[in-house]
Amino acid sequence: MEMNFHIPDFTNHLYLNTILINSISKHPECFHDGLKIASIFGNFGGCVWNGGRYLGGTTDMNFVKNVAEAINSKNIPLRFTHTNPMLKKEHLGDPFCNQIMRICNNGFNEAIVFSPLLEEYIRENYPDYPITSSTCKQIENIDDVKEELKKDYKYVVLDYNFNNRFDQLEQIDEKDRSRCEILVNACCTPKCKRRGEHYRSIGLDQIAEWEHKKNLLTKKPFEPKGFSCEFMNNSPYSILEYETYISPQAIVEKYMPMGFVNFKIEGRTLPDICLLEYYVNYMVKPEYQNKLRLDMLEALTSKHKYFT
Repeated sequence: MEMNFHIPDFTNHLYLNTILINSISKHPECFHDGLKIASIFGNFGGCVWNGGRYLGGTTDMNFVKNVAEAINSKNIPLRFTHTNPMLKKEHLGDPFCNQIMRICNNGFNEAIVFSPLLEEYIRENYPDYPITSSTCKQIENIDDVKEELKKDYKYVVLDYNFNNRFDQLEQIDEKDRSRCEILVNACCTPKCKRRGEHYRSIGLDQIAEWEHKKNLLTKKPFEPKGFSCEFMNNSPYSILEYETYISPQAIVEKYMPMGFVNFKIEGRTLPDICLLEYYVNYMVKPEYQNKLRLDMLEALTSKHKYFT
């Protein structure tokens, strides 16, 4: 049976993810049967369409091309987090965002959306991109989830508050469960009331940076306002007691037999070493975890060249 993981990030975690991908290729016996990296989600620095986590800076287009070619050559799509909820029409024509979309427009790379405005723009101008409905929409009613699954989305990323609520998950039609994506390691506290405010704050920071760059007279570096939350950098072990935490055992014993086969690991802004711990816990068979953890840590810290 398939076990598809969608992982972060093709910029901040590019090297770590390359190590992971090559480890799966070289040592498949160490990983769960049927395991596949189904996408790497994220964005390039300076993209005003980006959402979910702030990502500033600038990106050279040669880097965009090289990353796309490197990841796609492993038969893995880039999945753009185009989920800024604060976008207006003036942002749709941004040259940088559109150039990224053109470079990666091969019918294989994908986009995650939140804003109906941007979704319509992408569907009209880049119809070859498969589109995923973002968990940032915070759809918390199961009937609304079922309506979302009727739309033309490759996947619908479920709100993390559905995690372990099997009485509600069972209401999703069996044929649609393979199109649901489950966030297994949500760092937010269950039923967090500030999530929407956080997403809007991130979106406004992306837009503020975009406007800052347009001011040619401004030479000071941009400083985002940021968002203060004590739970943003939870460790892989500080979330174990959350009711929304999904264990590796639950994936195999409960979710997959129900027909849910797509699982998201969040962590775009986590240190590599924390994200690596999630990878080992969720993807590697227990008897190989210590060996694989050490092997990948050595590769990560000694800067071996894993681009092959």
